Amino acid sequence: MKYFVTGATGFIGGQVARQLVDGGHEVIALVRSPEKAKDLAALGIKLHTGDVTNKVSMRAGMNGVDGVYHIAGWYKIGVKDRSAAVAINVDGTRNVLELMKEFGIAKGVYTSTLAVNSDTGGKLVDESYQYNGPHISEYDRTKAEAHQIAEEMIAGGLPLVIVQPGGVYGPGDTSVLHDTFVQYLTGKLPLVPQRSAICWCHIEDTARGHLLAMEKGKAGESYIIAGPPHTVIDVLKMAEKITGIAGPRMQAPPGVMKMMSAAMGVVGSFVPVPDNYSAEYLRVNAGVTYIGSNAKAKRELGFDPRPLAEGLKETLAWEMAQLEIQPR
Repeated sequence: MKYFVTGATGFIGGQVARQLVDGGHEVIALVRSPEKAKDLAALGIKLHTGDVTNKVSMRAGMNGVDGVYHIAGWYKIGVKDRSAAVAINVDGTRNVLELMKEFGIAKGVYTSTLAVNSDTGGKLVDESYQYNGPHISEYDRTKAEAHQIAEEMIAGGLPLVIVQPGGVYGPGDTSVLHDTFVQYLTGKLPLVPQRSAICWCHIEDTARGHLLAMEKGKAGESYIIAGPPHTVIDVLKMAEKITGIAGPRMQAPPGVMKMMSAAMGVVGSFVPVPDNYSAEYLRVNAGVTYIGSNAKAKRELGFDPRPLAEGLKETLAWEMAQLEIQPR
């Protein structure tokens, strides 16, 4: 089979592209700079220069493929410049799906996120859950809008499957989860938010969930391809047992984080503040739970993510090697 993949130079997209190649498939990867994607080309992946924000640039690469994986996305939290969020997450999704419909491509997989549900208040929701309130971050808001576009295209007959990952971790990550692990390992994590929880899924399992959605997923359906839910506090306790490195003992209640967020919102209007001290970053960490049940994906796709303890041990060992930190 021949697949067109957006976001292949990213964490999830890169692993999806590699697993497709390992499965014997032909992959065309949309890249903005071929010079920065030599590792993909070395695997036999065809590089097509273009950008999801430029619909015309994708036409030649997408025409004639058997399936599309639209994984590209803007995922920054707490940054001041959020101008690319709408262009990539919203307009980019519309561009990809409209071309998919125009070319009559047999099936597509769109990467949404559990964050479209915003804070679930500790409730483990499923794919039927609908959230219609204000979103906590620009990432959440624009991905929710893109998710709605995908559902509208499905209603119009597009053979699309939506997957919703949670927190994705593993060697090579560049997200805020990676930053948290690095701060923990280097003793620079100042505090831990109470009650904050996500569903933790190893990168290889997340990518496998995408392939299962293409292979077994029913067009028009959504699948939560997330791992088990754990609070940040519990994950750091698990990390301590694995590495012998003590984590921060200071725990911040949600109310305190919200007050800090409000204060930094005022301060940030006058002076620049670090991303991880911005009002948005603190708000996202104020006891928020981005959690959902993967029961449907397990039942219908055969999705089976590894336990966090197993994946965390590998990930921390990799991070420590990069930082040249010896186990204690």
